[in-house]
Amino acid sequence: MLTRLTAKLDSIAEGSIPIAILIPNPTLAIEVLIPAYLAHALEPQIGNPITLHTHLYLEAQGQGTSFIPRLIGFDSISDREFFEVFTTVKGVGSKKALRSMIESPSVISAAIISKDTKALTKLPEIGKRTAETIIAQLTGKVEQFVGDAIFNSTPNQPASFIEHPTLPAPAIEAIAALVALGEQRNNAEQKVQLALTRVDPSADVDTIVNAVFAGA
Repeated sequence: MLTRLTAKLDSIAEGSIPIAILIPNPTLAIEVLIPAYLAHALEPQIGNPITLHTHLYLEAQGQGTSFIPRLIGFDSISDREFFEVFTTVKGVGSKKALRSMIESPSVISAAIISKDTKALTKLPEIGKRTAETIIAQLTGKVEQFVGDAIFNSTPNQPASFIEHPTLPAPAIEAIAALVALGEQRNNAEQKVQLALTRVDPSADVDTIVNAVFAGA
């Protein structure tokens, strides 16, 4: 079983499910399906080595008469484990789960915990009935994936993707830089959010990263 892959990120093909092209050596290129939230974070890393924690599944073709192996990549073991739990929900297969993951597992998990059906329906292909099914089947199973969620999710202020802030480009690059240095994405997001409160709004990526380390 292929569970981890380190290689140069050659490119990212956009689509409902982004595809990262990884080159482990000059004679080999590997396509890895990745969720949209990760594609945005990895864009600054194109041309650099990255590590993805992978999940291999067989995609049915021709009404199940043949199967094609597909490799899915995540930036942490925790995010991969969330995906594996997410796909246990009735009606949520691997491809549907990937298409819906425009937000990180920590954000989606917080919405599940707060039973915020409206927030979940903001995800692609997740309608009201599916959102209710997700909450019913995953309540009590995703608390470990919330980590340091980057927004407040409480009974009085439920999770909301509409209110989730859009980070400036330097902040996204700073998150990617921290992940490349071995930081888990959830922790990197939290540290960058905190650093942004201590720097000028127009700060570049180097300034943000330095502020992260200064506050460590």
